[in-house]
Amino acid sequence: MNTPPQELAEERLAATLTAGWGLAVESLAYRAVGFGSHHWELVDGDGTRWFVTVDDLRTKRYAPGEPLGRAYERLRAALATAVALHAHGLGFVVAPTPTVDGAPLSRVDDRFAAALYGFVDGTSFSWGDFEAGGHRQFVLDMVVDLHGAPPAASAFAAVDDLHVPGRADLEAALEGDVPDGGPYARRMRDLLDARPDHVRDLLARYDALAAEADPARAVLTHGEPHPANTMRTPHGWRLIDWDTVLLAVPERDLWHLEPGDGSVLAAYEARTGVKPEPRLIELFRLRWEVADLAAAASRFREPHAGDADDDATWEILAALADTPP
Repeated sequence: MNTPPQELAEERLAATLTAGWGLAVESLAYRAVGFGSHHWELVDGDGTRWFVTVDDLRTKRYAPGEPLGRAYERLRAALATAVALHAHGLGFVVAPTPTVDGAPLSRVDDRFAAALYGFVDGTSFSWGDFEAGGHRQFVLDMVVDLHGAPPAASAFAAVDDLHVPGRADLEAALEGDVPDGGPYARRMRDLLDARPDHVRDLLARYDALAAEADPARAVLTHGEPHPANTMRTPHGWRLIDWDTVLLAVPERDLWHLEPGDGSVLAAYEARTGVKPEPRLIELFRLRWEVADLAAAASRFREPHAGDADDDATWEILAALADTPP
């Protein structure tokens, strides 16, 4: 996210890091990287650098009014799975450092949860296309290893039910239920009112394809193995941001890698014996769009100030709402 949450004082975050991980916090510096979570770089009393991720549990809810504790437990399950994967030998998994009590994260308060990571030095990448030099192949290698992880590594993992968080907000917005809580509320209401069938067709297409997913094909999936969630380090490639890990059909990861010529799908089948289904590749492409629309609806149905993150969310919403399904 581009801006730190105004409702979270850094002093409160520092106290959580001390209580949860026993760190003497010398400095905390906000880092505007990624979109969805908040990030800080931390330096402790020994001069060691750490990376802190904070999630607003309101954005992790499946529906308005869902208890934040349920969102927290889903996040806890995902990060516990990352810890288990790393412990089972998948060294490319950048897993959180457990608290002194062995938990993968800690509640800051009712609304926010924090996770701590060792600082990873390396080359980061932006959202978009994979770079030349085998970038896509290296990520496919990690995905194949992940999908073949031992069953014990999935003990904490939740199952992907193909639910889209915030969908109820999107459907409410399509009916014009958008309270005037900020500068983008009316703009979103007008945008969706001008093309309701467009968005409803997208949802209907998604539901039809979701009905074709066979849960018997489920493997451990990262969920978002796109370039921005990869790093090249002196010790090899890494996958970061494991808050989305779920047991799901393999296409949940593969759609991020397939360039459109079938080459990645063929390579995956040759290495695993599992034939990817093109219709499920389409399913997860659609899910990405539906999820972005739903996240925007959730954000703009709540009070908002029109900050840089609101601006970025509006650009995503406007682009998707203008794109035919």
